Amino acid sequence: MARNVTAGIDIGTSQIKVVVAELVRENGKNITRVIGTGLSESRGLRHGYIINGEDVTQSIRNAIKLAEKTSGIKINKAFVSVGGIGLSSISSSASAIISRADLQITELDIEKVSRMCEESLPTNLLQNNRILHSIPLSYKIDGKPVLAKTPLGMKGTKLEVKMLFIVCLDPHLNDLLEKIDEAGIDVIDCLAAPIASSFVTLTKQQKMAGCVLANIGSETMSIVVFENNIPISLEVFPIGSTDITNDIALGLKIPLEEAENVKIGGLGSTSFPKKKLDEIISARLADMFELIENHLKKIGRNGLLPAGIFIIGGGAGINAIEDFAKNFLKLPSRIGSVVAGESKNGGKDSIWAVAYGLCTLGLSKEEKNNLGLRNTVNKGGQKIVNWLKQFLP
Repeated sequence: MARNVTAGIDIGTSQIKVVVAELVRENGKNITRVIGTGLSESRGLRHGYIINGEDVTQSIRNAIKLAEKTSGIKINKAFVSVGGIGLSSISSSASAIISRADLQITELDIEKVSRMCEESLPTNLLQNNRILHSIPLSYKIDGKPVLAKTPLGMKGTKLEVKMLFIVCLDPHLNDLLEKIDEAGIDVIDCLAAPIASSFVTLTKQQKMAGCVLANIGSETMSIVVFENNIPISLEVFPIGSTDITNDIALGLKIPLEEAENVKIGGLGSTSFPKKKLDEIISARLADMFELIENHLKKIGRNGLLPAGIFIIGGGAGINAIEDFAKNFLKLPSRIGSVVAGESKNGGKDSIWAVAYGLCTLGLSKEEKNNLGLRNTVNKGGQKIVNWLKQFLP
């Protein structure tokens, strides 16, 4: 019997991570099991942007080879994440009159109001950008909120929708797809990296209550805010854990390699006041969490997310970051970890969350049917994916 296997590729600024996973059935349940991983140093990237295409292609090939070696599987196709500081979100609303004489809402009505919502987006916000995902946040019929997943089949005279559009820089996405193609990989689908990681680091209960998932990478920090089980906002900031390393190296006058070790609680070759180290780290963490706090204020969610903040990525290993986040944001704080599936060859650490989340999406028909994302990425003039239905974990 053919094995149900897929691969996910997370192209980060410092590392490229590849996860190979297989869908297996155990004790009456489908489990996504990691059977191989590949990790290589990212070259040719800056803040998620491609600045040297040849280096990026070679880095992808290196990670793929390692994943093939550990899994024993030849990788020809994969799901790919899209990140970098060009990734952001925009919300918009629109309304339309129901078309049928009996006032019953059809798929055509839902598609019409969604299209109107997209068309109402300001042109300047979409300049040089491409809509990656369209997520319905809420519906209203004749001014009354719809509590069901979809208004399909209900009756009314006017249908309203509020949608979240996740956008990315068009040139960046085209470059990314081109380099992956040059590495010999056919892209099955693309997904925003922050959302991909949420599939395996957050539970349905946490996303229902309301939470923020912060992925602190080397040069960027991404956040996605969940409420009522759907993402309501997404943002990427040009700051990361490398900035803290650089601050420590300058402040303590030590090599970068030693500064990196000291940052995560290791011992340095020279002695220095712990108070000074704490001050250096705290100053930069304050800059990072101030960005998160300001974003939460902007969307009216500061101090109002019962499940709190979950921190993942390489920056999650920074000494005392959990307590700092709790005190700064006045929210419950936790270091995130992969909470889904099983692993044979590593991949359980949160740094693998994006690539593993891509595999989870690719292997689960339930995820595809329940996901409220419309992917509009085109490759070769064709849509990679059309409509994916209502977003649920």
